[in-house]
Amino acid sequence: MKVLPDSAADLIARLLKRRGITRVFALCGGHIMPIWMRLDAEGIRIIDVRDERAAVHMAQAHAELTGELGVALVTAGPGMTNAITGIANAHVSRAPVLVLSGGNPRPQENRGGLQDMDHTQLVRSITRYARTVREPSLVLQELDEAISRAFGDGGEPGPSYIDFPTDTLRGIVPKALQLEEHLAVKPRAVTRPDPIQVAKAVDLLWSARRVLVISGRGARGAAPELISLLDRLGAVYLDTGESRGLVPDGHPSVVGAMRGAVMSDADVVLTIGRRLDFQLAYGSPAVFQGARFVRIGDTPSEMRDNRRGAVEILASPAETLRAIVEHAGNRESKVDRQWAAKLRSGHEERAKKLQQSMANAPKGSDGKLHPNKVLSALQQAIGNDSVVITDGGDFLAFARVGLNAPLMLDPGPFGCIGIGVPYGIAASLALPDKPVVVATGDGAFGFNAIEVDTAVRHKAPVLIVVANNGAWQIEVHDQTVTHGKVVGTKLQVADYAGMARSFGMHAERVETEEQLGPAIERALANRPALLDMVVTPEAISSDGKTGLAWVPDLQPLAAWDEAERKWRAS
Repeated sequence: MKVLPDSAADLIARLLKRRGITRVFALCGGHIMPIWMRLDAEGIRIIDVRDERAAVHMAQAHAELTGELGVALVTAGPGMTNAITGIANAHVSRAPVLVLSGGNPRPQENRGGLQDMDHTQLVRSITRYARTVREPSLVLQELDEAISRAFGDGGEPGPSYIDFPTDTLRGIVPKALQLEEHLAVKPRAVTRPDPIQVAKAVDLLWSARRVLVISGRGARGAAPELISLLDRLGAVYLDTGESRGLVPDGHPSVVGAMRGAVMSDADVVLTIGRRLDFQLAYGSPAVFQGARFVRIGDTPSEMRDNRRGAVEILASPAETLRAIVEHAGNRESKVDRQWAAKLRSGHEERAKKLQQSMANAPKGSDGKLHPNKVLSALQQAIGNDSVVITDGGDFLAFARVGLNAPLMLDPGPFGCIGIGVPYGIAASLALPDKPVVVATGDGAFGFNAIEVDTAVRHKAPVLIVVANNGAWQIEVHDQTVTHGKVVGTKLQVADYAGMARSFGMHAERVETEEQLGPAIERALANRPALLDMVVTPEAISSDGKTGLAWVPDLQPLAAWDEAERKWRAS
């Protein structure tokens, strides 16, 4: 059946086009065909995927990297339930994502129809807005509200969900009800800080001796202002997985390799758009000692979770940082420059040692490559203008310290491994002029490996590097570890390069050090591409040795739980 202009489905496509949406990540299904057809008619590119979870992951990566709305379209029933992991990940990451779906015609609701279920009940706790729209004339205003909520208007940013019965999608909306006020692009709200709180922040920051600045999601649009603050104040700086690459590693304030020491040593901690979650030990006094906090965020959860600030500013981070620097004027900072220089020196020394140890990482006793050897060669090849996605369990622990790029994404605070391939595809489509590299463990790769097909069909210029050691197969009850070597278990090391070639992708299997450099060079020149790096299962990261390989950024705080107990006891 033809989907007519002025139908609800037509208005959905028209609104998305007006809002600047150029691609939608989707998997086809009968309940959403009216939307699919009108998106195509409006010239919006549909990136059709192989699993709905990947569609939402791609929408999230697009939103994270561009600051725009990411849109996923999934069908009813299992299509929608497949998408829930992606929705939950976007929820925890606070990413502006819109998920659209469909449902049975209204006369068939609750009568046992195919894939008939109340989707909104499933996702209400992990979305900012969840509605079933049954009246065609309400489609525009509901979409307008859902998009506003996704961007955090009225609360915290995150995913919004809307579905429509198929007969609603085909229903005609009178032109008198197609209001421009709902179709038009809405400006993003910019909240300016309270001058009194800005003055208090300046007094505390400029009078402190050891200031630590920690950035997160909310600081992404404030890189110039953040660097200006660091230059003026002389504070030291830690990024997190939410803001990797925001401040160049060459900046003198960056002390990432000294994370544990600086967190316990600071007397004032400034958080910018960053929750004090598990990755930052919940701001515990056992780790941060007697430090006072200055909290800046554009959402309440980034301003007062776990630890309240001596100063709290709920406003745009960019506007707030600019106001702080302007208010400080020529005021002399009391930050101990020798303290900051010592931390920077320690960071540089550790970073240099890491680079050397990675480059010289020995083979395993099985003759296979060390993961650090692979990462060292990859870092040398990708240059300084790349986008890097890291994914995996133990391999993530190697990659998150072994790779560095101006733009980086990882599984995030939800710990959602398997994001690598879909994130990489979306990133390479959004930023086609930048080298996009996915560094993933083989276990994480397996979750969405089939999306290699999507990369080929849509010519997404991504390089996927799989650290292949087969270790995802190991079960505790049938393994023995002797001197770091796994014995007693035979691992099947799959041929991922062969799989990728079967879809028409350039792919190579790399097993020796001599093959590394040339294979990476060829792969970068022939994207989309996959490199199947056979690495030794004997290599265990420092995180893996503590049982925290799945927890990004927490390894330096592995003893936090014990420190917390001792602190409480005292």
